[in-house]
Amino acid sequence: MNYAQATHFLFNSFPSYQNIGSQAYKEGIQGITEMCRLLGDPQKNYLTIHVAGTNGKGSVSHMLASVLQQAGYCVGLFTSPHLLDFRERIRVNGECISEKEVVRFTKEHKEEMVSLGLSFFEMTTAMAFHHFAQSDVEVAVIETGLGGRLDSTNIITPILSVITNIGLEHTAMLGNTIAEIAFEKAGIIKREVPVVVGEWAPESGEVFERMAEMCGSELVYADREWTMLESEPSAEGVRYTLQRPRDGRTQILDLDLAGGYQRKNILTVRTAVSLLRNRTHLNISTRALVEGLRSVTASTGLMGRWHKLHDAPLAVCDTGHNAHGLAEVVKQIGQQTYEHLFVVIGVVSDKDVDAIVPLMPTDAYYLFTQSSVRRAMPAEELAAVFVREGFKGEVVPTVAEAYQRALELASADDMIFVGGSTFVVSDLIKTDYLG
Repeated sequence: MNYAQATHFLFNSFPSYQNIGSQAYKEGIQGITEMCRLLGDPQKNYLTIHVAGTNGKGSVSHMLASVLQQAGYCVGLFTSPHLLDFRERIRVNGECISEKEVVRFTKEHKEEMVSLGLSFFEMTTAMAFHHFAQSDVEVAVIETGLGGRLDSTNIITPILSVITNIGLEHTAMLGNTIAEIAFEKAGIIKREVPVVVGEWAPESGEVFERMAEMCGSELVYADREWTMLESEPSAEGVRYTLQRPRDGRTQILDLDLAGGYQRKNILTVRTAVSLLRNRTHLNISTRALVEGLRSVTASTGLMGRWHKLHDAPLAVCDTGHNAHGLAEVVKQIGQQTYEHLFVVIGVVSDKDVDAIVPLMPTDAYYLFTQSSVRRAMPAEELAAVFVREGFKGEVVPTVAEAYQRALELASADDMIFVGGSTFVVSDLIKTDYLG
């Protein structure tokens, strides 16, 4: 078995959310618990930080991993989905798990995984936990896949839980209200383990506070612990000036990730670092914090967050894909200067397009397309919804062709945005356009 055969087996032998959506969602942790027991419970061999939330959990996870690497720790990072290669999901000190290790794990454990009826995400989680143990990881940052309470990653007992924010997403599986979704995310809160919540909101706050009280866990809201005074471009990316309300202390931090929504994420990370310093045995210096945030992409390989593709015309892609995330992205688009706006957009078939349409710029010209995953909504179907609401555009069959068409239409003073789905961004990055 080679790497191509191993990944083909994994994607085709286990239910994958990427391919079939909610049908792959498997409630409960019985399967992953049994699989990890067979592996010797590798997740107990290192410290963990658990990250959940509607949006921002990927960025926050990568930021925390970069800071911990700068602090001198051997750091595991488990995130999803990937953009280019399955191995991106499992990293140690920024290095992807090797093809050889993926093949070895698949060959040695495929019978157990099949007999237990694991989902694709459960299998990936087990592989990550095992790889981290084999790599002598000291602390691992673990991003949830979907929800929290019944997520495969929720067999860990972390030293810190982080919940970035709550918005309406995956309502068929997580609930139809903010409170119901908050309950699922709050499931990662463990007894006497401190928890950071990125944003306070009345409907979700009540849920988090009740759960934290039941668990005897310290609860800290990042947007109450630190506030954002200003942000401005810097040599590294963006320079943020933060202030701590309780004593007026300010701190300047450079972040190499663009996108206005990172203003919220950096407050969450700054608060998480304070709790890690004061409530755990981890030693994180100010230098590690500063250097870690300055070098997130180099340290962890993060891609697809307000990712600049081209100058003149300015072209940017972003993986924001639900209403909560797209609202932030559209806000960022509105802060740019351009003559005309072109939007290359595609979504997955189970997306609530009616919730997205009102958020999108009405003065843009749209290139409606679809990604290469099976879940992609047909471009014609997506276009019909937008056109019905008065939007202008055309259908282009593939992401690469849609982006090329946008480049043909746009002048040097225009802007192109590519997004709507993680898989649209993935398809684009796989082309030579970034080259």
